[in-house]
Amino acid sequence: DVIQNSSQHVAERLATNMIVVLGRESMKGQNLNEVSRVADKIITHPAYDALSYDNDMALLKLSSPVNFTDYIQPVCLASADSTFYTGDNNWVVGFGTTSSGGPLADTLQEVRVPIVGNNECTCAYPYLTDNMICAGLRAGGIDSCQGDSGGPMMIKTGSVWVQSGVVSFGEGCALPKFPGVYARVSNYEDWIKYHTGSSQPGFVDSMSSGVDTDLTFDCSEITTNTEPPKPYPTTHHPYPPTHHPHTTDDHSLFGSGERVISSLGLLLMSFYALVGGI
Repeated sequence: DVIQNSSQHVAERLATNMIVVLGRESMKGQNLNEVSRVADKIITHPAYDALSYDNDMALLKLSSPVNFTDYIQPVCLASADSTFYTGDNNWVVGFGTTSSGGPLADTLQEVRVPIVGNNECTCAYPYLTDNMICAGLRAGGIDSCQGDSGGPMMIKTGSVWVQSGVVSFGEGCALPKFPGVYARVSNYEDWIKYHTGSSQPGFVDSMSSGVDTDLTFDCSEITTNTEPPKPYPTTHHPYPPTHHPHTTDDHSLFGSGERVISSLGLLLMSFYALVGGI
């Protein structure tokens, strides 16, 4: 079994034994349905850029297979043909802080974030690349945050959940006009398949409908910031997966009939599963 993580997130931990935990719901007390494995092998993306965080991906090979249960399930991965338009609602889950610099969450959290097209996102992050995908509200208020790094961003496609992104970096947390930035899963289909061989995860086409309004977006549509964006992100995410205020909408991951624990396992495991992001 193999899990995907971000290059920087992994590089910071190469000197230690990395333990992968699946099926955890709470950071406190017993988690009777969780299992853990040692990361036997780490494959970092060869083109990872530590300055821009481009290609923020890595694969972790687990020491032994993990059985799927009601609490640990695989997630489909967005294929290379997938499209994500501005406004498409995605969900992020994790145990990260619920405010910038705050404490990590005790229980697994989820937050709904709409996609922000790359043309608009470049207004905040001029160094953005096609290997990145952004999500959040222009007014701020919802976002991934410190400790969510490596966590997944997912979209419901038909009856299945598809992982569209991996938490990577951002300017602060939930700031106006600074969406969160994620590694774009669909751009890594060939790379993942190359390293996973016959144990390939399920790649699924996730297609947006309608017109992509970002194609004609111009930064003049956003009120000019009083301070220009910094050349590189100042708030990278150096901790394991975590996330924001819990909501229970019928269209959410938790509200869709999946158990809370199941949602984390859903993101983490397949023979090779994505959890990347710094």
